[in-house]
Amino acid sequence: MIEEPHSWRQGLRDAAGDLTLGVSLCLLFLLAIFFVAIFAQWIAPYDQAEILTNESFEPPSARMWLGSDYLGRDVLSRLLYGAQVTLFLALTITFLSFFSGVGLGFLAAAFGGRVDMWMSRLNDALLSFPALMLALIVINSLGSSFPVLIVTIAFIDMTRVYRVARALAVNIMVLDYVEAAIVRGEGKGWIVWHEVLPNALTPLAAEFGIRFTYTILFISALSFLGLGVQPPQSDLGVMVRENMQAILYGEFTTLYPAFGIALVAISANVLVDWMLQRSSAQLPEEI
Repeated sequence: MIEEPHSWRQGLRDAAGDLTLGVSLCLLFLLAIFFVAIFAQWIAPYDQAEILTNESFEPPSARMWLGSDYLGRDVLSRLLYGAQVTLFLALTITFLSFFSGVGLGFLAAAFGGRVDMWMSRLNDALLSFPALMLALIVINSLGSSFPVLIVTIAFIDMTRVYRVARALAVNIMVLDYVEAAIVRGEGKGWIVWHEVLPNALTPLAAEFGIRFTYTILFISALSFLGLGVQPPQSDLGVMVRENMQAILYGEFTTLYPAFGIALVAISANVLVDWMLQRSSAQLPEEI
């Protein structure tokens, strides 16, 4: 007997029931981070470039809850604006790399033959370049504006997404229901949209979470090296680089953005692992 598929409401209820304490905390943390990032302009007590004191690394007080940075700016305000910039760049880059990488990977798997061979060899050639070195060359040549950062990192990340998407699509294209669709005379576009994509969504969703985490770390690394977001704008990597001297004075100023990067990365990976475990547990047993 074939069971009726669950509605999306039932799926949400089942997912909520499967949440553990750790996964719930990670989900709440990510939701809180996205909330404060979206409304940073209204939540932040001061402008990110406003100098409030002549004292560097002023300790926390009622006026500045997390103290001041090396120029006397409010650390909390810059942390909120920095999270906004980091998450905006990471989401934009991840979506762009996924649309292009998944599309090209499915295209190569659908056509196969010479098309697949040439596209895969070109992708392998691009993968042979160290990601950080390639980014440094492009950004040093074209500057570190937001469009250059987005396109450069998305292009680098697209090669990784392409490999995953192509591997998934190649495995799905040889299954019986795809062969049946080909015999029925369905076109390649219909097969990719109706057969390949729905059956690849779960691993692709997990890969999206991994790529999102990787992008945050990559952006922060470039900013730490001085080639990412440029002052007076801030992101989490810029804040770590600017306030490194605070450690010498026993202040925690440089640790706040570092902990923020780590918590976002850990929370995203915990949610990805939970999604994979839940999807594996729901796979029907073979009869």
